[in-house]
Amino acid sequence: MRLLIVADTHVPKRARALPDEVWRHAESADVVVHAGDWVELSLLDEFEARSKRLIGVYGNNDGPELRARLPEVARAELDGLRLAVVHETGAATGREKRCAEQFPDADVLVFGHSHIPWDTVADNGLRLLNPGSPTDRRRQPECTYLTASIERGELTDVELHGLPRR
Repeated sequence: MRLLIVADTHVPKRARALPDEVWRHAESADVVVHAGDWVELSLLDEFEARSKRLIGVYGNNDGPELRARLPEVARAELDGLRLAVVHETGAATGREKRCAEQFPDADVLVFGHSHIPWDTVADNGLRLLNPGSPTDRRRQPECTYLTASIERGELTDVELHGLPRR
């Protein structure tokens, strides 16, 4: 099972559109995971139209229309892997411990908000992933997103992709 993992797309405020590379992955992935801050409802509609399966949440920059269609926290079982998705996890300090307590039944937690890529494992085995942002690098050297695979309940082939500056 192939995944595309994105967050903090901020279309059209930070970019007019997502890079074509991200759309190619969205169209070929079995599941697209979006950890919030879509900004415009039209982007959610486009992801739904171009993805086989979409799992998403709203972020702090998402208004009432997006909040009406998306949950604050999403959970799914994908080929035996227990996935949770949320936009904000709080400060980096203590994140693993805090998230392990808040998501004890998840194997992987995808989050966004900081625009900073993150890949760590909590003491209880919970893997925390933040794909960064494909449109707004903030203080990072480049815009980013993640791809991964799931094989028999295990997350594999996690790859952080950097995007060229536009």
